[in-house]
Amino acid sequence: MHYATDSALKLEGTTARYTIETQGSSLTVRAFATGLLASIGHNPTITAPDIEGEILFDTEDLTRSSLRLAIRAESLSCIDKISDKDRAEINRRMHEEVLESDSYAEVVYECSRASASKLGESQYWAALNGDLTLHGVNRPQPVSARISVNGDTIRATGDCSILLSQYDIKPVSALGGAVRLKDELKLSFEVVARKQA
Repeated sequence: MHYATDSALKLEGTTARYTIETQGSSLTVRAFATGLLASIGHNPTITAPDIEGEILFDTEDLTRSSLRLAIRAESLSCIDKISDKDRAEINRRMHEEVLESDSYAEVVYECSRASASKLGESQYWAALNGDLTLHGVNRPQPVSARISVNGDTIRATGDCSILLSQYDIKPVSALGGAVRLKDELKLSFEVVARKQA
């Protein structure tokens, strides 16, 4: 499935189009256990190996830059060193009870409002004021990123936090509520994009 079309983002002035490459791009989500038995709970680490989208980037006027990034919800998977049985159960609960992946197939981040400052030769710090669509809910989501441009390649890294409750996602618990996941998730990302001719 292809998420971003050539018309998804509009080129202006000296803006160049970059396509996000699945190979080399990654999103990692950390969840944290709480409750009476949190010490025996598991803090899952989830990764998204299937990232697509595009970046419009203008080195002369960074406010003209924009981003659209999409992830197939069903591609999210636990990567911790645990038993196959536990991993399968975490993945099942994540897709059926948390993300409801059959109903909400995409996680999408779109940003057309950004501010940035130059850190050095081809290095930038950017504040993205975009919108995240998760579990069918669209909300503003600020993201900070370090961006480097090397020839025809852009690499962006950064992190942010989200609250599951803001996306109408119910708290996840186990052992009768003695172990549950905190509302806040920590996200970190590395996005690699290549310039299109």
